[in-house]
Amino acid sequence: MIRVLLVDDQPLIRSGFRALLDLEDDIEVVAEAADGQEGLELAGKHLPDVALVDIQMPVLDGIETTRRIAADPAMAHVHVVILTNYGLDEYVFEALRAGAAGFLVKDILPEDFLHAVRVAARGEALLAPAITRKLINRYVTQPPPATRGKRLEELTGREREAVALVAQGLSNDEIAGRMVISPMTAKTHVNRAMVKLHARDRAQLVVFAYESGLVVPPGS
Repeated sequence: MIRVLLVDDQPLIRSGFRALLDLEDDIEVVAEAADGQEGLELAGKHLPDVALVDIQMPVLDGIETTRRIAADPAMAHVHVVILTNYGLDEYVFEALRAGAAGFLVKDILPEDFLHAVRVAARGEALLAPAITRKLINRYVTQPPPATRGKRLEELTGREREAVALVAQGLSNDEIAGRMVISPMTAKTHVNRAMVKLHARDRAQLVVFAYESGLVVPPGS
């Protein structure tokens, strides 16, 4: 059973998402919150698999809520998905840096929304390749921090290759095909890279890949 926390200051949004989720046999909404502070407290209490968090809220916004969840070892397995009205707004990449597993636009189709919740619960990044390219082109324009380069040196050659493919939006099966290895070996490379880089999930590997210079944005 996938346990979900809804965090949004708009009651109609929460009730709409809850209505969709309640129809699914494998998903349970464990709690709802109207602001980030309440959401943070409920996340610590219920330890959901997925926390759907609005990016703009009173008391504590979605980015800070995400950052605090990501910083708490007790909530290491809580996957935060940011909800936004505007798609690629100025806060999205900052939310990914803070530890979000991805983001969803609120007018998403119901079937895509449900699929996204299941993807997030598996610990996969909610970043389609086209969206990743737009994010990177818009936000990763500065030289990589020196610390990123040093951490890149901790990876083996195959781990670097796997991370670069994650940044292209490939699944473990697709990475296996590109690297001519088994899916299990691909998963091992990705998981070891996550451990070495202290990444919560694949979304943070995407951020790292571009910020470290491992992958260069198109047109750079």
